[in-house]
Amino acid sequence: MTVTLASLSQQTGLAVLDHLEQSVTIPVVDGLQAQGDLIVIPLSVIASSIRIWSDTKWTDVPPEGVELLRSEAGGNPHTLVADPGTCRWATNVADSDRLAIGVFTTSAVAYLLHPEHGATGCTPGTYVIRRQREQEGRRARLVAD
Repeated sequence: MTVTLASLSQQTGLAVLDHLEQSVTIPVVDGLQAQGDLIVIPLSVIASSIRIWSDTKWTDVPPEGVELLRSEAGGNPHTLVADPGTCRWATNVADSDRLAIGVFTTSAVAYLLHPEHGATGCTPGTYVIRRQREQEGRRARLVAD
């Protein structure tokens, strides 16, 4: 089944901005994906710097999605969206870089949706959601979306 930005927006009830092409098919990728101030990284890429605690509580991602991060000014949210029973999310993760928001594992395509950036899809697997940082001179700072 082809998933478009319009169909994902309708499924979740999350609106996207009018400048985005609603009929576009959402790309599905099995690698790194950046969306504003977040980056999605396959766990296998950074497994040595991530620890998922054995007592981590996993939560099923509901059809309307899970808000991962909202901009510091209270603006638009990044939302993880998946079909019922296919994706679980957890926040109890240790990250040596202290950038991880959480981790998700999915048995079907899961999507990251944002009103300004549109959506991207993740193939089945386990992924870490991290904040992005940027270098300014000698200082690193979190990307503000």
